[in-house]
Amino acid sequence: MKREPDPGALPALPSQPIGLDVLREKYLKADEANEQDVFHRVARALASMEREPVRAEFEQRFFDNLRTGAIGAGRIMSAAGTTLQATLINCFVQPVGDCIQGVDDDGFPGIYEALREAAETMRRGGGVGYDFSRIRPRGAEVRATASLASGPCSYIDVFDHSCATVESAGARRGAQMGVLRIDHPDVLEFITAKRKPGRWNNFNVSVAVTDEFIRTLQAGGEWALVHRAKPGAGLLAQGAHLRADGLWVYRSVPARELWDTVMKSAYDFAEPGILFADTINRENNLRYCEKITATNPCGEQPLPPYGCCNLGPVILPRFVRHPFGFGGAPQFDFEGFAQAVTLQVRALDNVLELTHWPLPQQRAEAMAKRRIGVGFTGLGDTLVMLGLRYDSPEGREMAARIARGMRDTAYAASVELAREKGPFPVFDAGSYLEAGTFASRLDEPLKQSIREHGIRNSHLLSIAPTGTVSLAFADNASNGIEPAFSWTYRRKKREGDGSTSEYDVEDHAWRLYRSLGGDVARLPASFVSALQMSAADHLAMMEAVQPYIDTAISKTVNIPADYPYDDFKGLYLEAWQAGLKGLATYRPNDILGAVLEVPATGAIEPEGAQAARASVDAMRAVIESRPQGNLPAVVEKIEYWTQQGRQRLYLVVSFLPLDDGRERAIEFFMPVGQSVESQQWITSSMRLLSLAARGGFLERALADMRKVAWDRGPVRLGTYAKADGTQVPLWHDSEVAAIAYAIQNIISRRRGEPVAALDPAEAPPVSTALPQTMAGRKCPECGAHALIRKDGCDWCSNCGHIGACG
Repeated sequence: MKREPDPGALPALPSQPIGLDVLREKYLKADEANEQDVFHRVARALASMEREPVRAEFEQRFFDNLRTGAIGAGRIMSAAGTTLQATLINCFVQPVGDCIQGVDDDGFPGIYEALREAAETMRRGGGVGYDFSRIRPRGAEVRATASLASGPCSYIDVFDHSCATVESAGARRGAQMGVLRIDHPDVLEFITAKRKPGRWNNFNVSVAVTDEFIRTLQAGGEWALVHRAKPGAGLLAQGAHLRADGLWVYRSVPARELWDTVMKSAYDFAEPGILFADTINRENNLRYCEKITATNPCGEQPLPPYGCCNLGPVILPRFVRHPFGFGGAPQFDFEGFAQAVTLQVRALDNVLELTHWPLPQQRAEAMAKRRIGVGFTGLGDTLVMLGLRYDSPEGREMAARIARGMRDTAYAASVELAREKGPFPVFDAGSYLEAGTFASRLDEPLKQSIREHGIRNSHLLSIAPTGTVSLAFADNASNGIEPAFSWTYRRKKREGDGSTSEYDVEDHAWRLYRSLGGDVARLPASFVSALQMSAADHLAMMEAVQPYIDTAISKTVNIPADYPYDDFKGLYLEAWQAGLKGLATYRPNDILGAVLEVPATGAIEPEGAQAARASVDAMRAVIESRPQGNLPAVVEKIEYWTQQGRQRLYLVVSFLPLDDGRERAIEFFMPVGQSVESQQWITSSMRLLSLAARGGFLERALADMRKVAWDRGPVRLGTYAKADGTQVPLWHDSEVAAIAYAIQNIISRRRGEPVAALDPAEAPPVSTALPQTMAGRKCPECGAHALIRKDGCDWCSNCGHIGACG
């Protein structure tokens, strides 16, 4: 039944440039002009799975539901209704056995067969999670070849390189999750592997922690590292032995020391994440017919071998009436939300029939259990609009009400769908509702309906990161379950032709408040961002919502740089105690990158450089040799900061006067006497740069230097002026990149072009009123060291770029 328009509904806002950009780049097809065209395409595709007599009716209903806010995940919105042979499923779990080829003794595909299957999955657009725990440890016996095993970490290297070379459908790089059990003999190597720069760049990693380990940890006991593969002679001589349960004990370590290694790595490197394996399996509705040992790349979907995540979030801010109290008391429309969720269940069930499956095993698994993942996005903005702080008991209570309503509605809708189309094939009522499963906590009338009619889908709920769909279809509403990271930021975007464009990006709730007449200079107390609340408050929101989600939640708990280490360790134990299925944290530090108060900028060419390229003139002509005589020159003292502290050097740039009054930089060198070992390489770099300048390709050479990276941490040189005039430090990937930046500024000043102040000490005090921005890996779009892991996605806190989400 179509609902009448609600007078308290949200006013329409004009589209933001960020939303239009993402819509064009990710979702619009050649014959589409706007999101309505996308909705028509997707609705038509979903309805094609219905019976002919009702197909037109459901096409309209699905279209209306998409407009209401019940959208599909990225793969659905991008590929549904197209001719692409790409999957509509965001991610899968790929089993990996303990053999090289074929299948192992338990029927798991061998390592290279699993690699082939994973490559095909990523090629079709799906991210992949793996449990590598079956692979025998380093030093284990390999009888077939009379050799010793190299261990799972060496094979993860292979999977990582494969991912780097397989471009997924639609130019989307495959995301991966690697999991290893806490009792695997190679777990210490696994935990510390990503400390080596460049290793496993295409992986998130998590350790599967068991209840037994936590109890051993709390008791201060020894923890056995075990595997069913027999150790080699060398390990046997060192004390490896067979345990009564048939597993080989490679060695034992104090549980506290092992846990401390995990925690220190998470504290300093933001990985590994933690999966609570027994909680995942204990609450699994299908624990009677499957065992889960891995998750998808973002962690919100614990899945069995070949399992998939078929996701569709509902945009929560669409259901807020009288936001911020304008026109009446703010309310959440639970009735309208329930109607959207009900139809969303049917839509996602149809996706299982509509999608292209990369592997037949994936299709068989999906048809047997019919997993789907109805979720939501924009929770943070919704609470702001309702006048509730995310970090308050009232905010958590509302979030729990929304999650519970979604749970009850989705399960009831799946029961009705089972009455129409039949339950999932492996459904067994007694086992499904057995004490301890998620379904056993449903209200009794709903459980009785499941007993009588079955249920169409084994699992129905998932809180995933929403990344680009939130930008394209939700006006940059806060991502998934997260609070907003910042209310506004400046986006600097590289275009295909090498130029840059720049515009403001605004959080949906913030811009809605402004459009309704609110004073954004004096925001209400409900406007609390991710970095303005404690780690405990982030965790508390997960604890409030997880009881109503049958799979899991993708969320990053942001930790301040000065957060005490002992308190940090306590968060993970609290998460286990609360029944969460996993935890991921991010704490900026000297290893991952320094904390920036507000966004820095990436590399940009001096103003006018692009125009100069338009025609080849005296600025680009090849100069065969250095002109005779003295040339006008600039000498500048450059100061910058590395992890070794303040560095100083002098640079000289010589200019050639041209007939039209311009000057061309043609020579670069360092005065004699600068013989510090770490700076000697600069002399040779200056000579090469001088050759490039006389060859007419100076800008390209400097741009290439700006891309040079090293493994010794970021280098601070210069400042960046935000649109509001605030000056913030600027960071570079290496000394080479920093010096190239300094030279670009010397040249720009000589030409009379505006540049940023080169001495950070001269910058005005950094504003503390603005939300903090975290730094991390280099952003592929803006170049800033600001790419962090936020609610399962690579996200640039400088420019807003969203990378792989799984």
